Amino acid sequence: MSGARPRLLLSWSTGKDSAWALHGLRRSGDFEIAGLMSTTTGEADQSRVTIHGIGLTTLHAQARAVGLPVTEVHLPDPCPNDAYERAMSAFVAQARADGITHIAFGDLFLEDVRRYREEKLAGTGITPVFPLWGKDTRALSGEMIAAGLHARIVSVDLQQLDERFLGREFDTALLDDLPPSCDPCGERGEFHSFCYAGPMFTAPLAIDMGAVRRKAHFAHVEPRALDAVP
Repeated sequence: MSGARPRLLLSWSTGKDSAWALHGLRRSGDFEIAGLMSTTTGEADQSRVTIHGIGLTTLHAQARAVGLPVTEVHLPDPCPNDAYERAMSAFVAQARADGITHIAFGDLFLEDVRRYREEKLAGTGITPVFPLWGKDTRALSGEMIAAGLHARIVSVDLQQLDERFLGREFDTALLDDLPPSCDPCGERGEFHSFCYAGPMFTAPLAIDMGAVRRKAHFAHVEPRALDAVP
């Protein structure tokens, strides 16, 4: 009889790459996926997933739709790097105490990001996993779409991409419209997405899109899960 599979948490941004990493991890069967982990910021009922700006009610609805619990690591706003590292160190220590041996990330090719994660987890007893690492992003984006993944663009960096892409479906038409300077998966921060349906979901998540918000050189639109409970 084979032994128990190692227990893994998935770093969860709510976007397409996290969702696709979940799909790949489930198909591999190499790990027991114990849950998701999202970093959040903001006060009380205004708290949102960092970078993507997703409200907690929608985050929780999305987690239920993929059938996994989600742990929130709350960060101050603004969040200097030492505060971030303290919060993450406490989370990692608790995860290890709970029997977690691996944390997966949806990173694609940014070497400095991967190196940072590896350095911070070194010596903790938790091993980082990068299920999407090194994949060609044009091919990967097409693979996601062909498999039935559905996502909407919820944030754009206005220094890299026009605001007209905000709210659009992540589909072949969008890929064709992206400027040559933009990575098809937005890996350099050109855009961020919210995944609401796909092979990793038990059922599609019904959403509507809120008003556009602008801060510095970013524009955001917040998806809201319909008929969701906190």
